[in-house]
Amino acid sequence: MDGLPVIDVGPLRDGTDVAGVAARIDDACRRWGFFTVVGHGVPDELRRRLDRLARDFFALPEDEKARIAMPGGGAAWRGWFPLGGELTSGVPDGKEGLYLGQELGPDDPRVAAGWPLHGPNQWPERPEGLRPAVLAWLAEVAALGRDLLQAMALGLGLDGGWFTRHLTGDPLVMLRLFHYPPLPEGAGPERWSVGEHTDYGLLTLLAQDDVGGLEVRGPEGWVGVPADPSAFVVNLGDMLERMTGGRYRSTVHRVRNATDRDRLSVPLFLDPAWDAEVVPVPGSEAPDPGAARGRWDGTDVHELSGTYGEYLLAKVSRVFPELFAEVVAPEPRP
Repeated sequence: MDGLPVIDVGPLRDGTDVAGVAARIDDACRRWGFFTVVGHGVPDELRRRLDRLARDFFALPEDEKARIAMPGGGAAWRGWFPLGGELTSGVPDGKEGLYLGQELGPDDPRVAAGWPLHGPNQWPERPEGLRPAVLAWLAEVAALGRDLLQAMALGLGLDGGWFTRHLTGDPLVMLRLFHYPPLPEGAGPERWSVGEHTDYGLLTLLAQDDVGGLEVRGPEGWVGVPADPSAFVVNLGDMLERMTGGRYRSTVHRVRNATDRDRLSVPLFLDPAWDAEVVPVPGSEAPDPGAARGRWDGTDVHELSGTYGEYLLAKVSRVFPELFAEVVAPEPRP
């Protein structure tokens, strides 16, 4: 329990030892809700290119980045937000970011139906090449995520295609580029770049640079996550904890960039379809009596009902409350 499990998923992806990798992933999901994957097959050249282009974007003048600010993305929830523009538990984060996702045109049924968080991306004029790099990254990492969900299904005693059939045949896939400048000089230990939180959906696959600062609350306290640019850090979201009755953990984590360098991270969120009913998986109809019910935000994921979209909207309304009020749930005009 000294550090996060490191799992070589090469034998999962090439089919040489699916059962063995699935067993290791299952153990990590039950004990930690976090693990690191290597041997994943996502091209390192693509990672380096995306890292360079993201840094070039964040280095632009603020007025140029603001041309694609999030309000311009409307209910699709895409675009740039400035330092402190996102909240965690009501506290402004010490990061800026660019919200992206699947490139969905007006003819897509989900967009035509008016579903929030679905639609086109906002792309900056500079740096050239960001759009194809992001879309290539989305395809590669989402495919890795689907393979990990296959392994988790097997670990839960289901067939490998269970999640695809019941939740992710038409998944919500979101990508974030995050820039964490160093915390101000003299910032005390209570100051965080991002405070304690859990993720909302199924899986988060995080690529990060070598700066570090991510911490996970493990069974015996907080643990620092090694900053390995060649690996992905994978963590489970609230829906997997709910669906498994607490057998799989949606684990609290936080970020503190106390270095003198800028930190860059690129999380991809692989979530249920917007209209999916998130129900317990077979064999998990009731919460595990040993599962910890108390959560960082005072909620109980085992008591929620309805679709994933309804749950997600309630969460994002707290992250960008002004944007939510403006573009998703505006007050009716007299």
